[in-house]
Amino acid sequence: MSLPSVARVVIIGGGVVGVSALYHLAKAGWTECVLLEKNELTAGSTWHAAGNCPNFAASYGVMNMQRYGLALYRGLAAEVDYPINYHVTGAIRLAHTHERMMEFDRVRGMAAHMGLTMEMCTPDELRQHFPFMETHDLEGGLWDPLDGDIDPSQVTQALAKGARAHGGTIARFTPATGVSRENGEWIVHTGKGDIRCEIVVNAAGYYAARVGEWFLPHGGRRVPLTVMSHQYFLTEAIPEVAAWTREHGRKLPMLRDVDSSYYLRQDTHSLNLGPYERNCQAAWVSADAPMPEDFSFQLYPDDLDRLEWYIMDAMERVPLLGTQGVQRNINGPIPYTPDGLPMLGPMPGVANAFEAHSFTFGIAQGGGAGKVLSEWIMHGHTEWDMWSVDPRRYTDYTDPQYCLGKALETYGHEYAMHFPHHEWPAERDRKLSPNHERLIADGARMGAYNGWERANWFARDGDDTSQAASRTWNRNGPWEPRVRDEVEAVRDGVGVIDMCGFSRFALSGAGAAEWLRGIIAGGLPKIGRMNLIYLADSRGRVLTEMSCMRHGEDSFTLMTAALAQWHDFEVLSRRLPEGLSLTDRTAETTTLLVTGPKARDLLAGLGEADLSLGWLTHQQTTVAGRPALMARVSFAGELGWEVHVAPQDAAAVYAAIRDAGATPFGMYALNSLRIEKGYLTWKGDLSTDYTLLETGLGRFLRLDKPQDFPGKAALQAEAEAGSTRRMVTLVVEPGEQDAPYMAAVFANGERAGEVTSAAYGYRVGAAIAIAMLDVRACVPGTEVEVEVYGQRLQAIVQESAALWDPENIRIRA
Repeated sequence: MSLPSVARVVIIGGGVVGVSALYHLAKAGWTECVLLEKNELTAGSTWHAAGNCPNFAASYGVMNMQRYGLALYRGLAAEVDYPINYHVTGAIRLAHTHERMMEFDRVRGMAAHMGLTMEMCTPDELRQHFPFMETHDLEGGLWDPLDGDIDPSQVTQALAKGARAHGGTIARFTPATGVSRENGEWIVHTGKGDIRCEIVVNAAGYYAARVGEWFLPHGGRRVPLTVMSHQYFLTEAIPEVAAWTREHGRKLPMLRDVDSSYYLRQDTHSLNLGPYERNCQAAWVSADAPMPEDFSFQLYPDDLDRLEWYIMDAMERVPLLGTQGVQRNINGPIPYTPDGLPMLGPMPGVANAFEAHSFTFGIAQGGGAGKVLSEWIMHGHTEWDMWSVDPRRYTDYTDPQYCLGKALETYGHEYAMHFPHHEWPAERDRKLSPNHERLIADGARMGAYNGWERANWFARDGDDTSQAASRTWNRNGPWEPRVRDEVEAVRDGVGVIDMCGFSRFALSGAGAAEWLRGIIAGGLPKIGRMNLIYLADSRGRVLTEMSCMRHGEDSFTLMTAALAQWHDFEVLSRRLPEGLSLTDRTAETTTLLVTGPKARDLLAGLGEADLSLGWLTHQQTTVAGRPALMARVSFAGELGWEVHVAPQDAAAVYAAIRDAGATPFGMYALNSLRIEKGYLTWKGDLSTDYTLLETGLGRFLRLDKPQDFPGKAALQAEAEAGSTRRMVTLVVEPGEQDAPYMAAVFANGERAGEVTSAAYGYRVGAAIAIAMLDVRACVPGTEVEVEVYGQRLQAIVQESAALWDPENIRIRA
């Protein structure tokens, strides 16, 4: 086969993910797409993968991706006429504790929202599914009837056949050797010639970091991944398993003992055990053992000794496992990002380049990943919000040591529960506030926000600050009375929170204002003032939210969440016309929020600012003798000012504010304060799952302005027809836990929507949830039910999004 010299898209990597991407592109009519594989398809992690196919995922986006992929696989063999060994056996997950059962109940609820049926099980019911195991020490478990296993090579070849049938091109034994850029196009170099293309995709699996280096001269970054050594082994045939299969005409269900950290499944008439061990090992991380140029179809030497505890535990759970010897051990490389989730989406810093790699569960996620990536490429957005796997979620702090430390932690806790108040300890203190030492001295318990360390809450002597104390779904931990105290200090006096890491961009140049008007959905502030601006995608869905300060006719500061730094900079820079200047100044300024009814009195004694200026104004002034920009705004919903200062001045300013009587408060208190005001958070309440009108942001829109901003036509159509769902505030019966993200809401017994965020409001004395509901359930006073870890709690739809000071009297004081 001759290699095309021109293509629309070139995909580098022939594992299941890359082939799935080609299949989805070709099926959608993008036929001029080429996949390059340096060896045979599946030569990387795909060929030695176990091929497990769960729907279960803690992330809503990832579960959507897996759900779609497994449904695709169930019909793929017939669609492309290619045989696939796909066993939909069902699977059980075992719970040793009540906390684990609560996690299962949360995921079961998310699954039901997608039309999937999972069932909570008693120990006796678990034995009915898998009769060969011991259940005496179990709390219960979860049953997923659509779980199972698939042959990795067969499903990849089936996708490849489908891709070719729709016009896609696959070039095997054609290694890519580099990329270059010319006249706005990519040139992908291979040993068989160059391919000029519009778009290039890094789908190189555990070689993705090497491929990523090719993009460094074009604005790229070093890919944050570590290669881990993962083992599983197959036993010799077990007669009892063979007899059960003959009797029932099917394989045993998959078994996952997630508290012990392994899976166990039937393979023909043997058993396959795959642990995720705490004493795990990374590969190719030292100078004396570098990654080889080619590791196709190769494995590492066996290292069963490090699995000994898990093997013994599994044999106690399923004694049949110990009746036969080991037939074969598989010890192969799999890529891990710091959080264990893949890199899928736009390549940070590089135009017309995408990533689709670092899949630790590539077979289960490959089908859906191809769909998601093809949507990114073709439309610039995806059906579901996929921020959980967006490569831009990690920024400049992910050096090799960070990636290694987090990969070891994540792999060793692959099945861990991610409790809402638990902070994982590995590779912390990457970015520190100038006030870090003072915060720690004051008892701050820190959390990581895009690498920045911020105080979550402030402990006192005697408070339990152990890791164990935070392993709970409950609201009432050691932090709870302290958060209450912090909220009350802001309510009654004045508090200060260090908000280091705010993302901020300087925009200037002739025509900057008009350009902004053409991309945002609303209007701009006057000079000397600020407001919120929103960008939508072509569907009118919420792309991002920014605070916009206007310093001059064409001079602006745009501020956004710490986590949004790379995402939002690219949203702006990719559209920036020549002649305008956009600069990331995140590291040049840090922010303190001083807020509470006594904030004006405190700040009056520290500088010369005009504190009579109204809400949403800003001014250059001094605080504690240091230059500062003060903005009259408060995410806490009280009288307050953001104080923006240079890092070298921040410690002196913070000390002066604290010494003048401000109480320090943390992110947990701020979350409680903001939810009482109905203020929304990015990638919580604000996401591409919802439109600006559905989210209740109509007051920020200017649908009649002449500029044709992205999403305008869709929003105009929605405004004319009426939204079918709307975001509301609920007061929820105060249970022991806050409603988790995507908790189901029921009206008249029918599913009516989902929770996007929740917290306890200490000023109003109520459990609060923000939820997206069917418009028929949005009438104030309507009684609904919120499913919180399996328990349905009564809730009432509120008239106003803001429960605290809905008229903004306090914030405007």
